[in-house]
This record gives sequence, structure tokens and C-alpha cells, in this order.
Amino acid sequence: MGVINVSAEYATSVAPARMFKALVVDAHNLVPKLTPQAVKSVDVVEGAAGEAGCIKQTNFVDGSPVKYLKHRIESIDKDKLVCKYSLIEGDAITGKIDIAVYIVKFEASGDGGCVIKTSTEVHVKDGQDVDEATIKAGQEQEIGYYKLVETHLLANPDVYA
Repeated sequence: MGVINVSAEYATSVAPARMFKALVVDAHNLVPKLTPQAVKSVDVVEGAAGEAGCIKQTNFVDGSPVKYLKHRIESIDKDKLVCKYSLIEGDAITGKIDIAVYIVKFEASGDGGCVIKTSTEVHVKDGQDVDEATIKAGQEQEIGYYKLVETHLLANPDVYA
């Protein structure tokens, strides 16, 4: 089994607490609302939404190459705006990846916005071929979602305020 580590940063003009609430605490409600063309629903299947131990299942629209993914929040610090979560199940990882662990930090920037720092640690099953470029492509999709949330929050200044 190999481990691939990748990190990325995204700067936004939205305050860190608002981005954290949208992307971590209430993502199960916001994701399907902002991406109905891709995500059918995000269901809390275990625990309380936005809390450690919570498991959420993202269900993608019919015809999508990925049907579902399950994530578990390993730890969450709502004061420091840090969340550690794992991709634990889904047809996109079946047979290739044991687990993918993500840490997302929301740090204040000097302009009232924030920098979102992500680190990804992917544990690849023995004999499987998953390269860093594939992991980085997934991070680019995630950053695309950050941009979408940023646009939504800028257009709706009272949301998650």
C-alpha cells in the first residue's frame, strides 16, 4: 500500500467563519442546492451533522460516473475552523483506495477574507495504480466548489453570517 500526499490553498474574500459553516457544518444542505446538476442529495446516515463521528452519504444524479461517496468527520474544531474527515466508502474508490483523509483549515487573511488550506492523504491499496495527478484533479474539483460557495455567499451576505 502506498500513500499519496497532496496539498492546496484557495484564497477567498469571504470571512473564514462563513466559509467554514457553509463548507463543513451545513454542507449537507448547501451542496445539493448549489449543484443540483451533479448532486441528488447528501444524507446524514450516522451521528449529528457537523459533528465528529458524523457520516454523510453524497448521492450523485442518475447517469453520473460516481453513484455515491461516504465521508466521516473524524474531528472538528469550530473555534479554530479546522475539520478532519475521511472518504470511507464509494464506488469511485472501490478496489483502489483504502481510505482518503482530508484536513481543511480556514485561516483569516488580512483583507477580511480567508485562505482555505487543504491536505489530502490517500492510502492506495497494494497493486493499484493511483497517481498524484488523479488526486490533484479531485482537489481542483473541490476548489471549483469553493468558488461556487464563495460566489453564493458574496451574493447573499446574510447567509451563514
